[in-house]
Amino acid sequence: MQKDAYTLILEAIDAGTYRPGDRLVESELAERFGVSRTPIREALQRLETQSMLTRDGRSLIVASLDHNQLAELYVVRAELEGLAARLAARHASPEEMRVLRDMVEADRQLLNDPAALSRANRRFHKMIHLASHNRYLVQQLDLVHRSMALLASTSLAAEGRTETALAEHDAIVRAIEARDEAAAQLALRAHISKAFETRLKIDAGELRSR
Repeated sequence: MQKDAYTLILEAIDAGTYRPGDRLVESELAERFGVSRTPIREALQRLETQSMLTRDGRSLIVASLDHNQLAELYVVRAELEGLAARLAARHASPEEMRVLRDMVEADRQLLNDPAALSRANRRFHKMIHLASHNRYLVQQLDLVHRSMALLASTSLAAEGRTETALAEHDAIVRAIEARDEAAAQLALRAHISKAFETRLKIDAGELRSR
């Protein structure tokens, strides 16, 4: 299925092809994605409405999050992700639990590749969302993760964070496997809290990212 212009631009932002502060030009986007300028223009308008893009004079640039927006985003993310883990512990099929376990084991091979681990991390969280078997929660988490694309770097790039993040993933999956709803919720909320703390330290210059 061919992707529309909106999806193509959103994926490019998520992949870091376009980063916060980068200017998006209709003609360049049309050429890059091989589509006409009309759907590009409509996609840019939609992304601006969703606050993914902002105006800099007459130009549209990829938005960035200030400290307050970052804090608000992580509060919502922790609550929704925690709920997803709780519901996953209740509803996940044996197959979904095995996939989550396989993801944790496979990610151990990516400890020295923060970019690959970041992509794997998104897949891991998406699997938990789907395992919650609540379509409305999945939709809201998609919106939250769309805004996460506006962060200039991944907290997993911080020194020492990859090992602890994987240990946290393991604890989340063990709680889901045990059908322990409260433990799964607490483990995932703690995981998001630690990621937020790491990001704040990076932004404050206290941690070096690789």
